[in-house]
Amino acid sequence: MITTLDDRSPTLLDELHSVRETRRVPLVMDARWSPAHRSAVLTAASGAVLPSTAAWATLTSGSSGSPRIVLRSAASWQESFHTVAGLLAASPGDGILLPAPPSVSLTLFSLAHALDGGPRPVMGPVHEGTVRSSAATCFHGTPHGLRAVLDAGAPPTLRTALVGGSHLDAVLRARVEAAGIGVISYYGAAELSFVAVDEGEGLRPFPGVDLEIRDTELWVRSPFVALGYVGSAGPLRRDGDWATVGDRAELVGGRLRLLGRTDDAILSASATIIPDEVEEALRMIPGVRDAIVFGLPRDRVGALVAAIVEFDHPVPAEDLRRSCQESLSSAHRPRCWFVGELPRTPSGKPARAEAVRRALAGEVPRLAL
Repeated sequence: MITTLDDRSPTLLDELHSVRETRRVPLVMDARWSPAHRSAVLTAASGAVLPSTAAWATLTSGSSGSPRIVLRSAASWQESFHTVAGLLAASPGDGILLPAPPSVSLTLFSLAHALDGGPRPVMGPVHEGTVRSSAATCFHGTPHGLRAVLDAGAPPTLRTALVGGSHLDAVLRARVEAAGIGVISYYGAAELSFVAVDEGEGLRPFPGVDLEIRDTELWVRSPFVALGYVGSAGPLRRDGDWATVGDRAELVGGRLRLLGRTDDAILSASATIIPDEVEEALRMIPGVRDAIVFGLPRDRVGALVAAIVEFDHPVPAEDLRRSCQESLSSAHRPRCWFVGELPRTPSGKPARAEAVRRALAGEVPRLAL
């Protein structure tokens, strides 16, 4: 049986322990959901028929698409706890800063870890006073969450950061390291958990995970894969012991290079553009805090490459134009530019589908370039 819990409960960790002790499956709800969305999740959870090994339920929507309830066994997380503790150099006496809400898979993972002897969770919105006084020694969250911690003033006790959910760009990595914090980024998915880890020299397979590329699609063989979904299907597919969520990648010299989700690719005239590659180039432009790249439908050409950029400080149009000419081929340069705060998923990942909707609805200012 799935038992829903309030993400803002001050006794959430104790409640999770109680639910798991009675062999129920916890699903943490997000107070920010709309009434309609909350009702839909409750309906799906109440009617769910669960595998006997189900122990945890999380919500995922990735960067696009509808949220889904993902089911996983206790072992699918437990088997990675020892490795994660080693990466964080963390013990039960340490505090782990968790800025993403507990309804998010990566935060719920850390709560499950805490119940099994992992570091003590320090949760809540990022504010200067609370972050500085938290005495947390490690961090687990998205690049957006880590940037917010740095902006608020990282605790002087913070020594390691485990960063997932979306790409950690070189500028942010350098800023974290300059603050004296060791940073480990990883690639994973709610359905796959940890897949590959990068301690500064590129993504290599997470211990216990095998990787295989099939026609540019990444497949993994891993003890960390989820059981499946409640109700509707999702991107998780299986082939015997192997599984995929449709991400494209290549292996070069034993290192994994991600090429983005297949259904995110932009088909523009005769070119296929991978948004992640363009976003990485845009984040390297001084003054650009973050960016989302997507396709805007256009007759005859298929789609125009478009971008919403979020600035640390205003960047002259000429500087954007020149930087794009230097780092991107003509086909990969955005033709439509928008400026403003990026739409994000609850975990802090850029929400590509919402970016497209806002651009088409005229809800985000256009940037003349």
